[in-house]
Amino acid sequence: MLKPEPTLHLVCGKVAAGKSTLANCLASAPATALISEDHWLLRMCPGEISFLEDHARCSARLGEVKEDHVQALLGTGQSVVMDFPANTLSQRQRLRKIFKSAGFAHQLHFLAVPDTVCKARLRQRNQDGVHNFGASEAEFNLFTSYYVTRSPEEGFNVTTYVDL
Repeated sequence: MLKPEPTLHLVCGKVAAGKSTLANCLASAPATALISEDHWLLRMCPGEISFLEDHARCSARLGEVKEDHVQALLGTGQSVVMDFPANTLSQRQRLRKIFKSAGFAHQLHFLAVPDTVCKARLRQRNQDGVHNFGASEAEFNLFTSYYVTRSPEEGFNVTTYVDL
């Protein structure tokens, strides 16, 4: 029996679009590891993230460590789901380096969920207190102002989801 090719799975979608839910689902496949930015940031930067700038600063600390770690996992034949945002061109370019330099397979999972649905999910998530990082509607709007939808010219293998 042929073993599936190790694949790097990336997620792109606005706040509360369902990126982590999808990432967890993808990671349930055999020989697949989940790496969550929120999980790492909670442990590396406890109590340090209050604003978008804090998130960017702490996320930058992960830098090459994240890239080396993911490449090492892929090199062992294990697929990897990165629950890291691929929401801007620069984020996607950095994530692209992980699979491109070593020639690994990849899949960009694009969640095309309307803002109204994301905001309703965000309100419910905040009310339930089930997410490690809460966000107000104003913060949703701020994060969304930086969001850049993916384009075919970026050269990713894309699977699009309109609702999860």
